[in-house]
Amino acid sequence: MSKAKFITFEGVDGAGKSTHLAWFADALRQRGSDVVVTREPGGTPLGEQLREILLNQPMNIGTEALLMFAARLEHIEQVIKPALHSGKWVISDRFSDASFAYQGGGRGLDWDKLSQLEQWVHPDLQPDRTLFFDLPVEIARQRLRSSDNTRPNNTSLDRFEQEQADFFERVRAGYHKRVRQNPLRYMVIDAAQPINAIKQRLEEIILLF
Repeated sequence: MSKAKFITFEGVDGAGKSTHLAWFADALRQRGSDVVVTREPGGTPLGEQLREILLNQPMNIGTEALLMFAARLEHIEQVIKPALHSGKWVISDRFSDASFAYQGGGRGLDWDKLSQLEQWVHPDLQPDRTLFFDLPVEIARQRLRSSDNTRPNNTSLDRFEQEQADFFERVRAGYHKRVRQNPLRYMVIDAAQPINAIKQRLEEIILLF
């Protein structure tokens, strides 16, 4: 395996990326890599508090974007950079691409404003690879509805997951725009495939590092 890398997993809610992220991290560990698994928003004590607010409290779209990047800055300084500097792999469930997709594509926030925040918060840091789990919105929503029936007591879909289909169509389009802007960083995975087929693709990706 090559030196430690920063890998992010992206996709609309319901694409299954979180499940495959856990498998991917375990596969790296089995090959002897030291791996840190984290998520956004979240990843730090402050980030997790902001996550709770972001996922459950209605707010202005500008406030939403600023809080996302505030949590991200803390995440970078407290978790991501220290881990990479110590030689550990960092695998994150979402990063800045999600802000462009959700706040930019989904909410309609000006793309240039998000670019300015990105340049301010992490001008010298981008993922080495981003795995985008692409899935038709109709299938993603079916999966979300199914998962809602199996969630622990007192939990329900958050305010992003409760959005309508047209919102997720815009989110997906936002991701595709980022892919076009960063074709060398992104690896697009057909998330509609059977789980075994996706795992095989992830195995192939690991061998590229």
